[in-house]
Amino acid sequence: MWLDATTRHVQPPPRYDDKVVAVFVHHTDSPNVYACADAPRIIRHLYAGQTGARQWDDIGYNFLVDRCGTIYEGRAGGVERAVTGAHTQGFNHRTAGIAAIGTFTAGTPVPQAMTDAIAALAAWKLGLAGVDPRAAVPLVSSNGLSRYKPGTTALLPAVAGHTDGFPTNCPGAALTVRLPAIRDAAARLQGRS
Repeated sequence: MWLDATTRHVQPPPRYDDKVVAVFVHHTDSPNVYACADAPRIIRHLYAGQTGARQWDDIGYNFLVDRCGTIYEGRAGGVERAVTGAHTQGFNHRTAGIAAIGTFTAGTPVPQAMTDAIAALAAWKLGLAGVDPRAAVPLVSSNGLSRYKPGTTALLPAVAGHTDGFPTNCPGAALTVRLPAIRDAAARLQGRS
């Protein structure tokens, strides 16, 4: 568990959607060189920033993955449930946010253990709703800060990069180019040919 008594604060109950039909992959824009044992401390720092300066009620990401492939629950509410996150402006409903701990700009190595864990997590989370990770899914934009006007139905990858829904460089060029392989690996893990 990464959250401790010195970091935790009172927060409202989690909000839920009916299911998760897409995942958005992010990077945390934090250092890449860290001992994996330090990942909980890094996540606490991210939580403090998002609940402090940004005044969010919890960390925005549903999950975080470290360079060694360890998966952490982010936003509270239960990993098996469709918890509404705060990770992709306009597309937080019916989606989950998976954040790779690090910064993955062009030319930055992306650890295989990390992409394997992201693929496994996407396969499991999307599998709960019977979604093929290689599919495109319709998502409705909830606000005009996304790439789409409010109420617009966008056809986005079931395993999307943050940049697919919001004008940003996240999850970084190096991780973005790995998304097709992550989709394929997730589909294989679901038993799809």
